[in-house]
Amino acid sequence: MSIKPLLDRVVLQVEEAEEKTKSGIILSSAAQEKPQFARVVAVGPGGVVDGNEVKMYVNVGDKVIASKYAGTEVKIDGEEYTIVRQSDILATVE
Repeated sequence: MSIKPLLDRVVLQVEEAEEKTKSGIILSSAAQEKPQFARVVAVGPGGVVDGNEVKMYVNVGDKVIASKYAGTEVKIDGEEYTIVRQSDILATVE
C-alpha cells in the first residue's frame, strides 16, 4: 500500500530516537525525546490551500527537521509514518 498526500501535506518517516546519550548513558523509552529528524517519503502536489497558492519546497528523500509534536501518526504495513503540513517542516538537513 502506498500513501499519496493531498494538497500541502508531506509524509515523513521519523528516524529512531537516540537510546544512548553522548556520555554513554542508556535511556529508557520513557526518557527518550520524540525525534525531530525525518526522511520525506511522499509530497503532496501543493495548490490552493485556504485561498493561498502553496508551492512545495521539499522533495522525496530530503532529510528534514519537523516541529516536535506536529502531524498525524499512522502505521501502514508495519511501518510508522507522520503526515504533516509543509509549514510544520522547519528546515532541511544537508
